[in-house]
Amino acid sequence: MEVILLEGVRNLGKVGHKVNVKAGYARNFLVPYGKAVVATPGNLAEFEKRRAELEKAAAELLASAQKRAEGLAGLEIKLVRKASEDGKLFGSITVFDVLETLKGMGHDLDRRELVMPEQHIRSVGEYHVKIELHPDVVVDATVLVEAE
Repeated sequence: MEVILLEGVRNLGKVGHKVNVKAGYARNFLVPYGKAVVATPGNLAEFEKRRAELEKAAAELLASAQKRAEGLAGLEIKLVRKASEDGKLFGSITVFDVLETLKGMGHDLDRRELVMPEQHIRSVGEYHVKIELHPDVVVDATVLVEAE
């Protein structure tokens, strides 16, 4: 199914690109969330009328994400948890634990913006996470997990 992107989508394209995707992806995600419209002659004409408006909005989102990224660059997130002698945690650290710590540090992020290497962190150590503020703005951060 061919769609026209109304906003940038990671690993797919930027505003205005006409891309071919599977019908289910378009029908269940791209179109309902307003990220794309089906590429019909009518939608193409409508998009061309709105192109400047959509590109301006995309540029504003990019600028906003770059501004937020300045405060997050090289961030170290330190978490202290109970652990056994061999470094295994009693419990685990999830995305929500990291987000709560970030909120305490003054950074308010959405859970979809934080990408961890594993679903749960289960041992003491240093972990590298990515904060994806925009498809073109990705910041690397470090999660330090220490034993109590």
